[in-house]
Amino acid sequence: MIADTLTLEIANGINDRSARGIATAIGRMISSGELVIGAQLPTVRQLSRQLGVSPTTVGEAWRSLAEVGAIETLGRNGSFVRLPTGPGGPRRYRQVAADSDHRGHFALDLSTGTPDSSLLPDLRTALARVSSQALTSSYLDHPVLPQLEEALRHRWPFVPEELTVVDGAMDALDRIAQVVVRLGDRVVVEHPTFPPLLDLLEQIGADVIGVDVDAEGMNVEALTAALDQKPTALFLQPRAQNPTGVTMSAQRAQQIAAAIVASGHSESITIIEDDHAGDIAVGDLHSIGNYLPARTVHIRSYSKSHGPDLRLAAVGGAGDVISAAANRRLLGPGWSSRILQAVLLELLDDQATLESLSHARAEYSRRRQEVVQILNENKVFSTGTDGINLWVQVADERSALMTLAAQGIGAAPGAPFLVNTHPDSLRLTVGLLGPSVDLVATAQAIASAATISGSGRRGQR
Repeated sequence: MIADTLTLEIANGINDRSARGIATAIGRMISSGELVIGAQLPTVRQLSRQLGVSPTTVGEAWRSLAEVGAIETLGRNGSFVRLPTGPGGPRRYRQVAADSDHRGHFALDLSTGTPDSSLLPDLRTALARVSSQALTSSYLDHPVLPQLEEALRHRWPFVPEELTVVDGAMDALDRIAQVVVRLGDRVVVEHPTFPPLLDLLEQIGADVIGVDVDAEGMNVEALTAALDQKPTALFLQPRAQNPTGVTMSAQRAQQIAAAIVASGHSESITIIEDDHAGDIAVGDLHSIGNYLPARTVHIRSYSKSHGPDLRLAAVGGAGDVISAAANRRLLGPGWSSRILQAVLLELLDDQATLESLSHARAEYSRRRQEVVQILNENKVFSTGTDGINLWVQVADERSALMTLAAQGIGAAPGAPFLVNTHPDSLRLTVGLLGPSVDLVATAQAIASAATISGSGRRGQR
């Protein structure tokens, strides 16, 4: 039987007596070492009596902790603290790609979030030039080619304390999150936001706080309230935010930085910027790193602009965070392919590539604007001005998905992108509406589907 003193100590550390609040508080106790690995926890009934809540509430908290591997329940023998392992699996991400039974059979699949392959630069010449080069002399060589690091530093939005290269933006988010986020930590994200990020944070066992995005970026008033909860990390996308297409304004970047400083927690929070759109974004990049360089980690991905198979992203900024991630990586893959690094270096200043990127940027913008114009004419609301994706408000998510599927059009449901409640929405990759697609007819189909009401419930599978 657990001593009443331990039950009291645990109860005193719980302020929010909801199931989520209980799970989060105990998660923080485990991460801080207050509850050590192997420690036996109070029974559901003991803790519920102490907190003055129903056993059902505590039981739900226990189940949440068990799902992320933070505790282990052994029937009548009790529940014990264990090393968190996470639930595993991209639950939300799978919902984006598999909402319909027709997935893979659409004549036009706008659910993917991928760039138009016809607008990507040609990598063959660069590959041919670097393929015969000997780029690795030792497994302990610096993980970034010196010439590439110099070129990236020259292009960085602020002076980074450290800079490295990893295998794409999600690899960067994963490695940085593993450094700065622990079980039970509060983390701020944009709302709505990219489903794999939510899956990642769920796997770590973080307490995610969603802050609404308006036309200029994160809502400052809502962010200020979130900062009062002392989050350890803030994740945002400064350009072509996925899914909303919002690019953060210069004024908003300054306001966000000021709010972080005013909170008094600027030394304990890490800002992680995911600039996933990069060279295909039409908006200017405004980084929080211009104001808080020692607390900002900026991620620059080249998948959307140069191709998904060029699995590279540069990570620069806060030296303590990036060094920790890079050192841990030495015990895994060590470094990203130096051949691909050399290809990227070739492409950064290649005139044909720069012209290709300029054309792609203009073409994506044109396609997006034409779809938005038709939606506006049909009084269908959409957000943002940038990138390859469009976030469209619909009367009923399920009905809209089914209506579009019946016409051979795939769309991503809005539910996996959400942290908080939100009007029913869809994400559509309108950047894929190339010359072979009737853009006007597709936009009209989207507008029509958006207005159909039905009995379907968002998020049902």
